[in-house]
Amino acid sequence: MPSNPNRPAGPQPALDALLANSVGDPIRRALWLDTLDLRLRPYLPPSLAAHARLANVDGTKLVFLADSPVWHARLRLAGPGLLDAARSVGLDVTELVVKTTMQPMNPNPRAESTAAIAPLVPASARDALQSALASLREPETGSGDDVS
Repeated sequence: MPSNPNRPAGPQPALDALLANSVGDPIRRALWLDTLDLRLRPYLPPSLAAHARLANVDGTKLVFLADSPVWHARLRLAGPGLLDAARSVGLDVTELVVKTTMQPMNPNPRAESTAAIAPLVPASARDALQSALASLREPETGSGDDVS
């Protein structure tokens, strides 16, 4: 069967059609929200930034997610400064809405939890590997091939 040169080759034309209309474009909106989250994150206290994320801008409401009730409360306390920061980047927001999710903001294990995990390599194997690496680093003596 001969191929039709006018026929789309795959999913690319559908993506082009989706991106052609910027009004209501969910991909561009998600990218914009992600960029906005990165711009607002420095205005959060460092301990809070790992537990909160911008979810939406809904008219004059700035909507954030926090991953526990404790971080929800801390985000509400940081609200006035966060609203000022949002206004400084050009948003016309007057209210902060905070919603709580029980899912962690970062699905990767945190550094403090990975420190408690037992090493996967037994100590004897780790010691043998370290001694093998050390033997590779030691210069050989008496080979006569010294290059200075």
